[in-house]
Amino acid sequence: MRQQTGRVSRATRRRTTFLAATALLASLASGPVFAKALLSTHVPEVVAQHLARAVGVADPNLHLELDVALPMRDQAGLDALLQRLYDPASPLYRHYLSVAQFTDRFGPTAKDYARLADFLRTSGLTIKGLSANRYMVEVDGTAADIERVFHVRLNLYQHPTESRTFVAPDREPTLDLDVPVLHVTGLDDFQRATPRVIAPQNGVKRSKGTGSGPGGDYIGSDMRAAYYGGSALTGQGQSLGLMELEGYNVADVQLYFTTVDQPLNVPVNGISTDGTAVSCTKCNDAEQVLDIEYAISMAPGLQQVQVYVGKHAESVLNAMASDNTSKQLSTSWGWRENFATDDPLFKEMAAQGQSFLTASGDYSSLKESGPWPEEDANLTGVGGTDLVTNGAGGSWAAESGWNDSAGGPSLDKKIKIESYQLPFINKQNQGSHTLRNVPDIAANSDFDFFICHNNKCNGGWAGTSFASPILAGYVALANEQAANGGGETVGFLNPALYALGNRKTYDKDYHDAIGHKSGVYKTVKGFDLVTGLGSPNGQNMIDALVGQ
Repeated sequence: MRQQTGRVSRATRRRTTFLAATALLASLASGPVFAKALLSTHVPEVVAQHLARAVGVADPNLHLELDVALPMRDQAGLDALLQRLYDPASPLYRHYLSVAQFTDRFGPTAKDYARLADFLRTSGLTIKGLSANRYMVEVDGTAADIERVFHVRLNLYQHPTESRTFVAPDREPTLDLDVPVLHVTGLDDFQRATPRVIAPQNGVKRSKGTGSGPGGDYIGSDMRAAYYGGSALTGQGQSLGLMELEGYNVADVQLYFTTVDQPLNVPVNGISTDGTAVSCTKCNDAEQVLDIEYAISMAPGLQQVQVYVGKHAESVLNAMASDNTSKQLSTSWGWRENFATDDPLFKEMAAQGQSFLTASGDYSSLKESGPWPEEDANLTGVGGTDLVTNGAGGSWAAESGWNDSAGGPSLDKKIKIESYQLPFINKQNQGSHTLRNVPDIAANSDFDFFICHNNKCNGGWAGTSFASPILAGYVALANEQAANGGGETVGFLNPALYALGNRKTYDKDYHDAIGHKSGVYKTVKGFDLVTGLGSPNGQNMIDALVGQ
């Protein structure tokens, strides 16, 4: 028999070609051939570790809103630039970037951004928003379309600690796109965003207040008298931005100022970042309106308050940064940690001279109250104190730590301590020498605040929810003074705050809140993990921040 070597029959070739084509069609039907992984994780830990029981699949017609982010470029170069922007000895000190300049140097390329948007559009998703910094594309789609585009199955899981189910992908998403994609926000609703405000509580021991409100409760003008104490600065020419993740009723703000018999001369401009309704009439808007009421009370001459409202925190943060209109920003909401997407936005804000403050949280510990975003090192965490004033509308008299103020080392071990914070860590304050420590600064947060919300007014409210907008208003006063002198905004506060805390004139710039403890941490002289460096000492700190 003749043995064939190197020759294949025509029938064999036809059969081989048929089998290869069949295999290719099968692979195309079962999934993508060149699916590219994203640069961050998306599956909630409870799903990945099988701690949440699958109880079904998502309705294929369910609509989800997603924020798809591209990675920033040259992160090392951005970090180096931020060091120079906030070093008083550098020739680049406070020479901030515009949005266009930041985008050209560090944002995703125009080509990559256009390709991502085109891919999402042609894949059947609806483009809802594009941004000036080219960082994020907002899209809407049905669960069926999202499963197809991102190659996941969206399941329903029983929440392990709450009486509800949640939607989450069963695997990490991939895309048939050769452009690197950083993260997709909105694929799950395992952890919902929550406001930090604490409603009046029965059984909470309260001392008789020294404020101007009913029963001695504090109102916003009391905070202005205690922490500023002057009249020359009102925030004139400054725009202040607030992050809110639900709508608000502006009539509640008007009711507050009518009730406390004070004028409201600041326009309140709502901005929907993703189509979420800005206004509501029958809603629980306590957090939203107290932020507005106390920010305006601290700086009653503001040019405007911009209230950014969105479903996802990332949508709001991106709008705040890519607008770059408000140079003082505040949030009192907590949400699921999304370091990969959020931290670059905090850095963009710093590069543009924006000050971003956040409530450090309540319930005495980061674990119980958050811990996101306050543990990020590129924003300013505001803790809580117990303030006493010299009578209604009077000056600062005394201040101690608030026993519910959340603080401590970062729970995310990747977030390391900054060099300017390291000299303040000692055995007395129990801070970490390796991890970021929270909070940085503080203001009153005790159960002695008066607000108007939900078409009514009452007192006894608490939380670092108040401290953050109060100090955002205070920063507006500093930025007004800087602008009057032809200077730049104070920008990211932490380098300057710690520089002031390290000077011999510390007691001139800060009120050192000593007394009481919160959880496992005690207040001590200087920096501690209850009140940070303390609260601002009137005009003295403004002069120091502007002159730094």
